[in-house]
Amino acid sequence: MKNLYFTPLLCLISLLSFTTHAQNSLKGVIIDENQKAVPFANVILLQASDSTTVYKGTVSEEDGSFLIEAVEDNEYVLEVRFVGYENFVKKIEVNGNTNLRKLVLVESASNLDEVTLTAKRPTISRSVDRITFNVENSVLSSGNSYEILKRTPGVIVSQGQLLIKNRPADVYINDNKVYLTAQELQQLLEGFSGENVKSVEVITNPPARYNAEGGSILNIITSKNLSVGYKGSLNASNTIAIKTKYSVGTSHYYKTDWLNAFASYNYNTRTDVKTDLGNITYFDPAGGINSRWEDEFNKETKRESHSLSTILDFTLSEKSKLSLSANILYTPKANSDIDGRTDIFNPQMQLDSLYTTDSRLENNQDNILLNADYSTSFGENGSTFSAQANYIKYKDDQTQDLLTQYFAPSGNILSDNSFYTIANQETDIYTGQIDFTSSIAGLDSEYGAKYSGIDSQSGLDFFDTNTGNRNFVDALSDEFDYNENILAGYVSLAKDWDTWSLKAGLRGEYTDIEGNSASFGAVNTQEYFELFPTFYLMHSVGDNHSFGLDYSRRITRPRFQSLNPYRYFLNENNFQVGNPNLKPGISNKVLLNYTFKNKLSFDLYYDKINDAPAILPFQNNENRTLRSVADNLVYEQQFSLDISYYDYVTDWYYLYIYSSIFKMKNEFIALESGDQKVNNEVTSVYLSVTNYLTLSKDGTFSGNLTATYSPDFIAGSYDFDEPQYGVSLGLRKTFFNDRLSATVNVEDLFNTYNIPLRSNYLNQDNSFFAMPESRSIRFGLLYKFGNFKLRDNQRALEADEKDRLEAQQMM
Repeated sequence: MKNLYFTPLLCLISLLSFTTHAQNSLKGVIIDENQKAVPFANVILLQASDSTTVYKGTVSEEDGSFLIEAVEDNEYVLEVRFVGYENFVKKIEVNGNTNLRKLVLVESASNLDEVTLTAKRPTISRSVDRITFNVENSVLSSGNSYEILKRTPGVIVSQGQLLIKNRPADVYINDNKVYLTAQELQQLLEGFSGENVKSVEVITNPPARYNAEGGSILNIITSKNLSVGYKGSLNASNTIAIKTKYSVGTSHYYKTDWLNAFASYNYNTRTDVKTDLGNITYFDPAGGINSRWEDEFNKETKRESHSLSTILDFTLSEKSKLSLSANILYTPKANSDIDGRTDIFNPQMQLDSLYTTDSRLENNQDNILLNADYSTSFGENGSTFSAQANYIKYKDDQTQDLLTQYFAPSGNILSDNSFYTIANQETDIYTGQIDFTSSIAGLDSEYGAKYSGIDSQSGLDFFDTNTGNRNFVDALSDEFDYNENILAGYVSLAKDWDTWSLKAGLRGEYTDIEGNSASFGAVNTQEYFELFPTFYLMHSVGDNHSFGLDYSRRITRPRFQSLNPYRYFLNENNFQVGNPNLKPGISNKVLLNYTFKNKLSFDLYYDKINDAPAILPFQNNENRTLRSVADNLVYEQQFSLDISYYDYVTDWYYLYIYSSIFKMKNEFIALESGDQKVNNEVTSVYLSVTNYLTLSKDGTFSGNLTATYSPDFIAGSYDFDEPQYGVSLGLRKTFFNDRLSATVNVEDLFNTYNIPLRSNYLNQDNSFFAMPESRSIRFGLLYKFGNFKLRDNQRALEADEKDRLEAQQMM
């Protein structure tokens, strides 16, 4: 009987002992010399007694980590291999669960100029305060920087704006902010080749180092230098839409042991066509329909622009560097011919009268940025100090010649009116910033200070031309002076443990503003100090699960042109007006994240902005006018659940799916409805599916296909009048060992991306349908010569305040 119980017990103990013995794990992380993860490296475990016999093996994950399970206690030879790196070989001993931590691969100098990496690259990685989208050597690197941003995970493109979590995003390049209008930003980034983009960082809640103003950040990281030599490139593209657009450019880069010199030039000439449809239903005091106005405006703009970027990087010593740069965007010609027609119908939809508007708009702009940047490291802990200074000069000159003619239904002219305007804006921006970083006992710290000053003068001269001469009208002319000074300081601390990462920061900003409108005699002064805390926490459970928590408090300052109370007329019944009493908006944002195997991610997100600045349309039913007013919302908030999935379906097919289920709500004062508070809200979804394909075995032929869909959205008092969806695709083929690349990109294949917006509540009912050329096909060629394997120092250095520039467009 004892043997009957003893035998199974012995077997069970033996089995448990064997299982315990076999479940030893061996793990580590593969990185390169720049502390960057090396994904998809071959990790091989060889018997120490016979180093030719493979015992076990695996491949490193996208974050560089690897795990080999069921390893017996013994001595082994570990070998790590990856294309472009020297083989890593190390003798190890496994005795229980073993963590080798970081294993550093050294780049192979002999292979540097011979090997083109077509292997899979780490596409998405997550750190405590940001998500990194790696595009180097991917199918996207053949395009331009703007195309990469549009396809970055979590980015939504709506009405020409780049959005993160349904809010406009700020664009940075190498931690330097690019602040331009949406059209100017697109023009700038289309001139930067994707070949020089290493990754894009998506920072939903920016840490204390960044300005407290603005929303989420898209930070473009350019490739770093590798070796001495010269390279250059020529590029050209032809975009076919309703009208044709052309672009040609060249870039040159030279590197020695102490100097990096880069220069690029791009010339663009294009004709853009845009059609706007508008509808306004005016009501009588009893709430009945009084009249209905239907607008159609057609605008054709011929534009020429030159962009020049130069950078000199000096290596002063092993620890110190100095960088001098200049970026110039010169647009000598942006001339628009505009014709419009407004039909006025009675309640029975019978034509009552109409008027036409013919306008000629001529515009030229100068945009110059000068930058100096010094950095050095010191101490045993790798502490760093950096100082940066920027000067920006922005100039915009614009003239408009407008004629309005009024007709009876029969076509007879009833009357006409004409005027001529000269508008100008000249802005000087000065910034200075210092930053320190240090690490003591595993605690990383950052602290610094910044000053920024803005001095801007803008004006408009109005001339009545009804007599055939230009007669100056003082009452309709204006000069606006704006001065702003901001002093800021910040501190940020970060700590990593085995499975925890913590980062917290605090930024303080003192703001002093004065705006003076000469014609209105209105002086706006604001002076305030605000604190902006940030907090991040990340926890990993095993190798497959990670949890994160983000919080930030931020500010949205009004664009200074929005503080000017002057009226800018689109036509006699439609105008824009600023507001000297605008307040800055204060936002609080919270994000909870769970990620599984770095492939499936869930974000639960909330934000609320009190006093959010906005442009709101209000129709005056008595005077039959529509004014777009710069005003503060009472608040704006949203809840969202975002789900992302990204993984290789096969070794040649990478799939990215992004979905967002969100509820947005805002409240504003209805200025033409008895100052009642009105809520505008929507519950909707956004869906995006992107496919990246390698279409040839040698990796020289690749493509991508993206589809998006959103049934509804809101912006101020407007909401979508119909669903928005679109399909885009691109193909790339390289020749002659990657020296020549040809690309074809199709945007908005089915011409469905433009959608009408409508504002409909109480006694308001107006809508507009903006239809720029969204469907296009672009053919591009890029030829590289010299030692084109070099990675240059190309970057755009744009001071943070540049987005505050707002050249007032008359239409």
